[in-house]
Amino acid sequence: MTNLLELYIQLIGLTSIGFILGRKLPDTVPAYLGQWLFWVGVPITVVAFLRQADLSGQIWIAPVISYLAIFLGAFLAWIGIKGQVYFTNSVPQQTTQGSLLLAAMLGNTGYLGFPVILAIVGKEYFAWALFYDLLGSLIGAYGFGVALAARFGSVASNYWQITKAVLINPAPWSVGFGLLFRQVALPNVMEFWLDKLAWSGVALSLVLIGMRLSQLRSWQSLPQAGMSLAIKMLLVPLLLSRTLPLFGITGVAAQVMILQMAMPPAFATLIFAETFNLDRDLAVTALAAGVIILLLTLPVWLWVF
Repeated sequence: MTNLLELYIQLIGLTSIGFILGRKLPDTVPAYLGQWLFWVGVPITVVAFLRQADLSGQIWIAPVISYLAIFLGAFLAWIGIKGQVYFTNSVPQQTTQGSLLLAAMLGNTGYLGFPVILAIVGKEYFAWALFYDLLGSLIGAYGFGVALAARFGSVASNYWQITKAVLINPAPWSVGFGLLFRQVALPNVMEFWLDKLAWSGVALSLVLIGMRLSQLRSWQSLPQAGMSLAIKMLLVPLLLSRTLPLFGITGVAAQVMILQMAMPPAFATLIFAETFNLDRDLAVTALAAGVIILLLTLPVWLWVF
């Protein structure tokens, strides 16, 4: 309970700061902050926390669980769209269908998932969250997610640029470096400052979320976004949580997997909506509402599991 209260203070406080700054500062500031986190902040966080993470056990199964969550979310969203067509005799626009599918399948398991896992579970099981995100969510987003966005979008895409963006992403490369760097002994002073830099990256990621939320201008798309959020944050973790013991995942490791599955939609949904001309308002609404709903669902998941 103490960890949960501290987490809420961090989530609400830092995202509120980001929200205020997002309204006051030029639009270029969130973009620059996002670039810094992408190229510097997140890689440092990965390297630093990998030094303290426990890599024993079945952590290599984490990406498999991530892929199952992605495909299950997409499948349930597809059923939801078909059900809407059947019961209302109205077909959502193709761009709206694309945003609905992406919001139901892609979770914010990095910028938001990492702080949640670190605050509730601690550094020891950080590797489970890391492998779930970098070897699962990231590849799923820029693989299956891009394919869906291109299918439902109205803008032709340059697939070489997308492939290049995936290959030069520093986060997966930092995993390899971090695994090697674990073997290097550092002076206590350097370990101290590396840890502080890592936590600074976590804090700035929450500030960035607040800045992105400040972009929301209306809640008109909330009813449509509700279906994707119910699938992404409730149905998928509830259904897959029952299968975790079949993979030999129990205890704290299972808790990490459930929390990662229950994260709100990822930033990638907004990026894809802008890139492929999908329903941007729906994507932004799903992001904002998902962060708010997370404050309500976190205690429930911790209590149930």
